[in-house]
This record gives sequence, structure tokens and C-alpha cells, in this order.
Amino acid sequence: MSESYTLYNETVMDHFVNPRNMGDLKDADAVGEVGAAACGDIMKISLKIDDVTGTVMDARFKTFGCGSAIAASSMATTLIKGKSIDELEKHFNNDQIVEALGGLPPVKIHCSVLANEALQAALEDYKKRKGIK
Repeated sequence: MSESYTLYNETVMDHFVNPRNMGDLKDADAVGEVGAAACGDIMKISLKIDDVTGTVMDARFKTFGCGSAIAASSMATTLIKGKSIDELEKHFNNDQIVEALGGLPPVKIHCSVLANEALQAALEDYKKRKGIK
């Protein structure tokens, strides 16, 4: 492996090379899209949410960015499935993404922040669509 890959552990590399949940959800209940001008990363997260339980049934992502951005998006969509909107709004943050990935280089932590911001934007979109305050 080239020296540039030594920054990333096996989990990060696996989610970059074999991303989970990539793509769009047809008839998504919520979509959140955010971008970071500083690095050029753009993330979009689409959700299917059970209206009765408020639980994320499915999650997909599309990311334009570096390997860390793709890995963070992939891991975020994996972690949020089966969780409630309330739980995700109150108790989910980028630290959980970083921990699940086994860490990110300090200069790449912003990728996990962006993934969480895309999720929170999607949750806001859902609440707006449903008229929930």
C-alpha cells in the first residue's frame, strides 16, 4: 500500500472501498444535503421513516468528496438504521461515527461532522414535510 493510506485504518478503508447504502431512496420521506466550502465535500442522506414509530427504516447516501467523507457517510447510514428520530436528534453525533470507524485523522474529523449535519438536515426535512415542530 502507498504511504498515503497509512492514515486510515482497515474499517475506514473498507467503508471507502465497499461503501454501504450508497445511492438514492425512491420515495424518500426525508432528504438532507450539506456541503463544506473549505474542502469541497458534498453529502446527501435520504431516509425512509416509519410514520407510526418514528424509526429510520432505511438510509442511503450520495457523497462527493474524499475517502473519509465516503467512509463517514457509509458508516452513518449503517448506524442510524433502526433508531428513532428522537434518539438521533438528542443522542447521535459525529463522535459515534468516528468511534465506529475506529478513528479518523484529525484533519478528517470534519467529514464525520458533515455526515451528522446531513442526517440532521434530513430529520429537519422530515419534520417539515410532516408538519412536526
